[in-house]
Parts: sequence; C-alpha cells; structure tokens
Amino acid sequence: MPIQETLETSHTFLTRLASEAAAFLPNLVAAILILAAGFFLAGRLAHLVTRAFGVSSKIDVTVREPLVAIVRYVVIILTLIIALGQVGVQMTSLLAVLGAAGLAVGLALQGTLTNIAAGIMLLWLRPFRVGDYIETQNVAGRVHEIGLFVSHLETFDGLFVFAPNSTLWNVWMRNHSRAASRLLAWSVTVPRDMPFEDARQALIEAWQGADREGRLSEPVAFLDQLTADAQVLVLRGRVTEGETATAQRRIAEAIRLRFAERFGSGMEPKAIQRIVPTDSDPSRYLGQDEAPAANPALVNNRPEAPSQGVVDNPRG
Repeated sequence: MPIQETLETSHTFLTRLASEAAAFLPNLVAAILILAAGFFLAGRLAHLVTRAFGVSSKIDVTVREPLVAIVRYVVIILTLIIALGQVGVQMTSLLAVLGAAGLAVGLALQGTLTNIAAGIMLLWLRPFRVGDYIETQNVAGRVHEIGLFVSHLETFDGLFVFAPNSTLWNVWMRNHSRAASRLLAWSVTVPRDMPFEDARQALIEAWQGADREGRLSEPVAFLDQLTADAQVLVLRGRVTEGETATAQRRIAEAIRLRFAERFGSGMEPKAIQRIVPTDSDPSRYLGQDEAPAANPALVNNRPEAPSQGVVDNPRG
C-alpha cells in the first residue's frame, strides 16, 4: 500500500511537472529568441550609428564612441527586461532586486563609478578632444578615444596608454593642441665682437628661411645678456599648432647655417638652445613689453589700497 501511494504521488508530480514544462517551454524559447534578436539588433544598430557618424560631420568625433556604446547598452537592457518578462519575472520584484544589487555594486566599485562620472564630465566640458596631444602629471600622449570608463592615448614614441578617466579629470592638464599657435624661443650665444645688428638680422633671416609653408610668424630678436666674451640673443616667434616639433628642428639648423653663410664658419654661434619662458617672465607676452595691465576697477577697490597719492603717517 505505501508503495502504491508513492507511485501515485510520483506519477502526479511528474504529470504536473510535464504540464508546467509544456506551458513554460514556449515562453522560454520565446525569451531565448528575444535575447538573440536583441543582441543582434544591438550590434547592428551600433554598426549603423557608427556608419552614420562617419558620414555626418555635425557629430564631434569625441562623443561618437560613447554615444555608440550608449545605444548598444540601452538595446541590451531593454532586451533583458522583455525576455525576463516573457518567462514570468515580475518587473516590480526585479527592480527592487536590481536596486539592492546596484547599491551593493556601487559601494564595491566606487572607483569605477568615479571613472564614469569623470568620463561624463570630460565629454560634457571637453577639455580635450580626440586627436589632441595632452600632458598631465601622470601621462602624456595623443588622445585616440574617450570612453565612459577609460581613455585611450598614444605616447610620442608609440606606446598605448590605458588611462582611467579619473586620472585625467582630477589633475592639472596641458593641452598642446588647443591653441591656434604656440610661442617658441631660442637662446643664441655669439662672439662679443660680432656686430649686434648683423647678428639680430641673421636670426630674423634664419626664422624666415625656415618658414617653408607659412607656419611661422611674428619673429622678434633681442639682446638678453652681455658677458665679457659673448653676447646672448633671444629669437622668439609664433608657430602654428601641429608644426612645433618640425619648427624646433628646422629653426636650430637654419640659425647655424645662416650664421655660417653670412659670417663664415669661424663665427658660428657658440650655443643654440631652445628655451621655454616661465610664467613669471614678461618676455613671453609676444608684442608686449609688460604683462597685461591689471583691471583698474579691481585695483582701486581693494580694501587695503591707500588713498590715491596719499600715504598716512601713523606717528603724526
């Protein structure tokens, strides 16, 4: 009798299981098909969006890759939600579980979330774009891609750099490609007995001779130092963005060749050195003798500023 009851219970269970499986199997197959179609559609849409961005010139190259990634992830997330709903998962319970899991994952991956926030700020404010050459205290290179998590850079000697966005956002940065031109300067040491005007003119001619494509402008040459046996002149001017490295090579060579041609091999410069004016050096202001003038309103309204032309004597 117990064996017969066990067999009847097992038969009932198997019958119910088969019935439920028969009812659930079509939903499972439909969910799998939805997942397959969704992932295929996500890849296809990402490809089409990439091609559309390649044809259109209105979308900045900097935001193309993040936008493509967002399109792909949105389609995948919607596909997962629809597939789970097809197999009977309640969205309310699912959202509650995802919220709790998201909180736990967020606490565990604070660094990753920091990179996402930094990536959003980089894409929003755009301190640099794809193709710019940037320099930070940690890395320097040309930007190839700005993602939501990391940015891809290539160093000057061809190394690939995988830089988290937070390392680019939370530090100071120099963008070597942002300005239309850059100020370059060379310190040239010549013999003391060389006529100053001739030396100055030779420097200007060397600058003009190195300008093969109209990329150099505003040359200025002046006396910087005078010693017992030498005089030090400075040649400076503007170089168009993208030609800095070429100008550094050409101008130094042009200075040496021009002096040798004009004064002879024995009167070549004793030293040619490229210099970078510091922030406190007023000579970096091309075309100006001094730094930009201060705002008179701000200067006159300082609380500690004394009366104009009057100095109080506390001792009477």
